[in-house]
Amino acid sequence: MSTATPTASAAPAAPLRLPIEGMTCASCAGRVDRALRAVPGVEAVVVNPITHAADVRPATVDARALAEAVEAAGYAVTRGEITLRIDGMTCASCVGRVERALRAVPGVIDASVNLATERARVVVPAGDDEALVARLVAAVADAGYAASLPDDASASSAEAGAGDTARPARALDRERLHLIAAIVLTLPLVVPMLALPFDRDWMLPGWLQLLLATPVQFWLGARFYRAAWGSLKARSGNMDLLVALGTSAAYGLSVFHLGQPAPHHGHAPLYFEASAVVIALVLLGKWLEARAKRQTTEAIRALQALRPTHARVRRDGREIEVRASEVVVGDVVVVRPGERIPVDGTVLEGDTHADESLITGESLPVAKGAGDRVTGGAVNGEGLIAVTTTAVGAESALARIVRLVEDAQAAKAPIQKLVDRVSAVFVPVVVVLALLTLLGWGLFAGDWNAAILNAVAVLVIACPCALGLATPTAVMAGTGVAARAGILIKDAEALEIAHSVRTVAFDKTGTLTEGRPVLVAQVAVEGDEDALLARSAALQQGSEHPLAKAVLAAFAARNEDGGAAPTARDVRAVAGRGLRGTVDGRKLLLGSRRMMAEAGIDTAPLAARADALSHEGCTVSWLGEPGLAEADGVAPRLHGLLAFRDPPRAHAAQAIDELRRLGVRTVMISGDNAGAAGAIARVLGIDDVRADVLPEQKADAVHALGQDGRVAMVGDGINDAPALAAADVGIAMGTGTDVAMHAAGITLMRPEPGLVADALDVSRRTVRKIRQNLFWAFAYNVVGIPLAALGLLDPVVAGAAMAFSSVSVVSNTLLLRRWSPRRIA
Repeated sequence: MSTATPTASAAPAAPLRLPIEGMTCASCAGRVDRALRAVPGVEAVVVNPITHAADVRPATVDARALAEAVEAAGYAVTRGEITLRIDGMTCASCVGRVERALRAVPGVIDASVNLATERARVVVPAGDDEALVARLVAAVADAGYAASLPDDASASSAEAGAGDTARPARALDRERLHLIAAIVLTLPLVVPMLALPFDRDWMLPGWLQLLLATPVQFWLGARFYRAAWGSLKARSGNMDLLVALGTSAAYGLSVFHLGQPAPHHGHAPLYFEASAVVIALVLLGKWLEARAKRQTTEAIRALQALRPTHARVRRDGREIEVRASEVVVGDVVVVRPGERIPVDGTVLEGDTHADESLITGESLPVAKGAGDRVTGGAVNGEGLIAVTTTAVGAESALARIVRLVEDAQAAKAPIQKLVDRVSAVFVPVVVVLALLTLLGWGLFAGDWNAAILNAVAVLVIACPCALGLATPTAVMAGTGVAARAGILIKDAEALEIAHSVRTVAFDKTGTLTEGRPVLVAQVAVEGDEDALLARSAALQQGSEHPLAKAVLAAFAARNEDGGAAPTARDVRAVAGRGLRGTVDGRKLLLGSRRMMAEAGIDTAPLAARADALSHEGCTVSWLGEPGLAEADGVAPRLHGLLAFRDPPRAHAAQAIDELRRLGVRTVMISGDNAGAAGAIARVLGIDDVRADVLPEQKADAVHALGQDGRVAMVGDGINDAPALAAADVGIAMGTGTDVAMHAAGITLMRPEPGLVADALDVSRRTVRKIRQNLFWAFAYNVVGIPLAALGLLDPVVAGAAMAFSSVSVVSNTLLLRRWSPRRIA
C-alpha cells in the first residue's frame, strides 16, 4: 500500500474512489500510485491492493485523465454507467451543453447525450451511484434542463417499460394541443396577408392583432423564453434563443409602431403575423418531429409489448397464476395454446410450434419438443407445454435484445462528432451574423425596419435542431428495422463502419455449415473398422465437440444391441490438435495430421485415401499410437482415419451471391485442411480460402485481410471471439456462444448466412440517410442564412424553412422503415 499525506484540513472532503482491475501485489499498487500522482491537480493518493481501489484527492480531479493514466500503467478502472432522461433539449447545441455540464461533475469519466432518445449515458467509476446521480441531476438543472432516472431504471417488468414508452405519447398529445391553439390564434393574422394580392383589405385593427399575437408570443412561446434564459445562464446558445430573439424583435417592433401616431394613409407597419406564424410553424415542426421520433422507436415498443405480465406456474402440485416478475429460475411454467411464453426455458413436457418472428425474424413457426429451448415472448402454437425456467427478468433473451437495441439507439455514431463540433459554435455565429445584418441594413441602407426584419429572418431560419436530429434518428430507425429482421446491432459505431466493409471472412463450421458433421467413412490400416470406431468413441465419451458427437452417434448405430465403448483414461485435449488418452492399455492420439507428424506417426499408408476424402470436402481425423521409449521397442503406429462431412447451410450459396452483388469479397477461415475447406468453398462460391488456421491464428488472418480494406468476421464459437474482436466489424451467429456475441458488434438472431448481406445493406442505407440528412441540415443553413441576410427572405418564409428542415430530416429518416431483408428462396 502506498500513501501520501493530504493537505491539512479540519474536515477533508471525501476522496474520489477508483476501483482498479488487475492489481495483484504491492508492486502493482506502486505503479498505479505513481501513474495517478502524475496527473495534474492530484494532491494525494492512497492505493489499496487488498480492496483493489485507489482514493484520490481532491475529488475534483478530471476522472477521465485518472482513468487514462491507470490504463497507460497497464491496469483498468472498473466502470459503471448511469442512464438519465433529459427533458427540455431542442437542438444539437442543447446536447453539447448538457454533455459539458455532465462531464464537469467530479467523478464522471465520460458522458454522451442523444437528442432523439432524450437520454444521457454517463460513464463513472463503479460503486455507489446514488449520491453521484443527485449531483448529475443538479448539474443538468444548472445548465437549464431537467434530468431524472428513466421510469424503467429500477424495474424490469412490462409495466415499467410501458410506462417509459408512454411518455412520448403524452408529449405528442401536448404538442398537438399547443399547435391547435397556435393555429386558431394565428390564422386571423395570416388570412388578411393572403388577401392582399387580390386587392382585398381585410387587415385587422392593430389592437386586435396585438390581442391575438400576445398569447402566442408569451403563452405558447413561453417554452422558448424559458429555454433561452437557461441557455444564457449557462453562457451558451441554442435554437430556443434564436427563436426567442427573432420573434421578440418582430413582436417588439410591431408594438413600437402600434404606439406611434397612425400614418395619414394606410396602416402602420405591423409584423405581429410574422412573430405568431414563426412560433406556430416551430410548434408544427415540433409536433411532426415528436410524431416521427415516436415512429422511429416502434421496434423497441414492439419488443416490449411481447413481455407477458402473468405466468401459470406449477407449485405444490397445482397450477397457480402469478405475475411474470415473480417467476424464478427452476419454476415449471405451463403455457396453453395461443399464449405467449412468459420466460426463457427448456420444454419439459409436450410438443408444439413456436412463432418467434418478432424475436428472430424467422417467419415460419419452429417445432418444439422435450429438451428444446424456448424464448420468452414467442407465441405458443397448437400444443400445451410445460417449460422449465432458465432465465427471467433482465437476464431473459428478450430483455437482453431490448437492452442491446436501446444501447445502440442511444450511442453516437462517429460522424456525430463532427456535428457536435459544428453545433458548439453554431448559435453564437448565427447571432453575430444577425447583428451584422441589422447593422448593415440600418447603417448603410438607412432602413431600420428592413434591418430588423432581415435580422429576424437570419435568426429564425438557422436550425441547429435539424443538425442534432440528422444522425441519431437515422441510427434509431436503422437499428430498429434491423432488430425486426433478427439483426441486433450493438452500437452505432458498428452500424456506421459496416457500410464500408469490403471483405467478409467466415468461419466454416457452424457458420457456413450446419455444424452437425456426420461420420461418412472409417478406414482402418489393418481392416478392423469396428475396433477403430470403438477406440475413437472411447476417447470422445462425454465430449461436446461436434466431431465427437458424430463418432458416438456412428458407434451407437453400429452397436444397436447396446454394446458399450471401452473405457478411456487420462483423456486430455490438445489445443488445435486433438485428443490424447489411454484405451485398453494403449496410449492413443486422435486428431489432425499435424498431431500425428509431431508424434512421429507415419500417415503415408492412408495418405492417398485421406487426400481423396479431403478433396470431396471431408474433414479427416487420424487415430494413432505414439512410440514408447526405445528400450521398449514399440514404434509409432497408425491405426486408421475417420472422415466427416459437415453439409453447408441451406441458402449459404445464395448468401455468398448476395454479398458478391454488394461488391464484397468473401473469405473462408478454417482450421480444416485445405482440401475440406476448399471443397466447401467451391460449392458455395467463396472467393478465397485460408485453411489449417489454428484458433490463435484467426485474429492474425483477419488483420492480414484488413490491409485491403475494412473486414467483417462472421463466427459462432468461443475460438472465434479473438477474430471477431480483431475485425473492423464482428458478426456473431445468435445460435453461437455468449463469448462470441459479446465480442461482436452485430449479432444475427438466427443461423442464416444471408443475414450478413442484410446487415451490410441496412448499414449502407442508414449511413446514406445520415449523409442525406446532414446535407439537408447544412443546406438549409448555408443557403438560407445568406438569403435572409440579403433581405430575400421574409421572416415567415424563414420560419417555415426552419421548421420544415427538422421535419424533412426526420421524414427522410422514416423512409428507412420500408427496408426489409432479402428473402432467399
